[in-house]
Amino acid sequence: MDAVIIMVVAFVGYLVAYRLYGRFVGKKIFALSNANKTPAVSMEDGQDYVPTRKGIIFGHHFTSIAGTGPIVGPALGVIWGWLPALIWVLVGTIVMGAVHDFGALVMSLRNQGKSISEITEKYVNPRTRTIFFIIVFFELLIVVAIFGVVIAVVFSLYPGAVFPVWLEIPIAILLGWIIYKRGGNHVLFSIFAVILMYVTVVIGAYLPLAMPVVAGIPATGVWVIILLVYAFFASILPVTTLLQPRDYINSHQLLVAMALLVIGTLVAGFSGRMTVVAPVVRPAPEGTPPLWPMLFITIACGAISGFHSLVSSGTTAKQVKQEEDALFVGYGSMVFEGVLAVLVIIAVTAGIGIGYQNKDGAMFTGLAAWTEHYKSWAGAGGVANAARAFVQGSANMIAAIGLPVRFGVVIMGVFIASFAGTTLDTATRIQRYVVQELAGDAKIGFLQNRYAATAFAVITAGILAFATGASGTGALILWPLFGATNQCLAALALVAITVYLKRRGGAAYLVSGLPAAFMIVMTTWGLILNELSYIRNGTWHLVVINAIVVLIAVWIVIEGLAVFFGPPRAREARAEA
Repeated sequence: MDAVIIMVVAFVGYLVAYRLYGRFVGKKIFALSNANKTPAVSMEDGQDYVPTRKGIIFGHHFTSIAGTGPIVGPALGVIWGWLPALIWVLVGTIVMGAVHDFGALVMSLRNQGKSISEITEKYVNPRTRTIFFIIVFFELLIVVAIFGVVIAVVFSLYPGAVFPVWLEIPIAILLGWIIYKRGGNHVLFSIFAVILMYVTVVIGAYLPLAMPVVAGIPATGVWVIILLVYAFFASILPVTTLLQPRDYINSHQLLVAMALLVIGTLVAGFSGRMTVVAPVVRPAPEGTPPLWPMLFITIACGAISGFHSLVSSGTTAKQVKQEEDALFVGYGSMVFEGVLAVLVIIAVTAGIGIGYQNKDGAMFTGLAAWTEHYKSWAGAGGVANAARAFVQGSANMIAAIGLPVRFGVVIMGVFIASFAGTTLDTATRIQRYVVQELAGDAKIGFLQNRYAATAFAVITAGILAFATGASGTGALILWPLFGATNQCLAALALVAITVYLKRRGGAAYLVSGLPAAFMIVMTTWGLILNELSYIRNGTWHLVVINAIVVLIAVWIVIEGLAVFFGPPRAREARAEA
């Protein structure tokens, strides 16, 4: 019953927050108006700039920002107890993450669909543009390489997900052709596509496909190669060919999966079969870093994530048809991601208690099940372990409504892999934009071509992926840096949004300024703790890269503060230059 109460309170809170605070930020702070022509309309090219219905662009934006983030982060963050994780997800989403995503989107809409890095040049100064691009390139390099590994790991853990995930691609291409070339009804045919998608899920449950070793390359390495090749082609195609229809299918798939989790929570909760077994607060688990500030770095997506600003100002701003759609797409998507994060918390704190099988095959229930998985940071950490806890807990909840655990496991495996695939597509496309911009600054002509820039993005990610051997998991050596770097990027994006709002006058800048200050403190604190840990462990590659990230963050914050507190005339002249 307690899981039901948590779910209802959270959902009502999000709905009220969107209708009150979200609309306040949209109307009063950013003054949205359809009289402002969007880049998708003024710069339409049929390739990247494409005016799109807000329902479709919501599907693209949400599935791009979600990925595995709102699953992995909360599934690991509950190690400190369910209450700190839930509070951060609720508060972070409403007053930080949604403002961050929405603000980055609006700024890009009013600046020709430019990236957050380019916008920083306008509102701060040219120096910050270059160093911002460096940290963005570094983050996207990790994202592209890591998400290839994530999908490969999911395929290895849940081979039943392989068939449905790959069949989704031709289904999406067919859906795009029907809607954009034949004028088909997008609602009707998307529903048909989702039904077809779930037919493949049933087939996958009975036809698991395991990748063998190929030419001495382990299964994960083979999958990473295939996925990077796929990412190359997916990111150079027009958005209407694959990106939009696939994301639209994924958004419907998400609705089905979330509906199953909600119904499962209600049925299992009211029947007494499920209760929250995790402790309320657990401040010092074995080997776990301190709750402050690491909770705010561990749980990124689902509360606030810097990667979202890259999506908002990278692909989404080039597709929004009317400026007022930005509230639903930007703020609404983040709130909906918070809803997903709450369901993840319920799955790994209550659903897991119904039954959990460890790696040795032993079965546990109740508090013992949760404790078995979360007994230490080493045992609970990592993408695979977080995914295992979520999939098992979710499958238990779905089983409460009569669906066999076998199907629940495949549904959630497909869910994770599909969303990771969407993030891989979008991140590769955004990295192409970044490479093209940096190549333009450096006067490197051939890299300004979208094919060459995309190839560069994919090849560099491949080099990182195979840096430690044929397994393709080389990017994991930089995984410890990802959380802090990602949250650092969120803080820097909030700094840019604050400077933008300050220029508009009044006290509107406090909406983003206070979250910016909080995130600057938390991420700087976390980066310093990480630096000390890397030095103690002698991981010198992490020491060097982490130190560079700290210096870049401090630099941009100082530049932002100088402009923020500088003379108004100088600030305005600099912004208009």
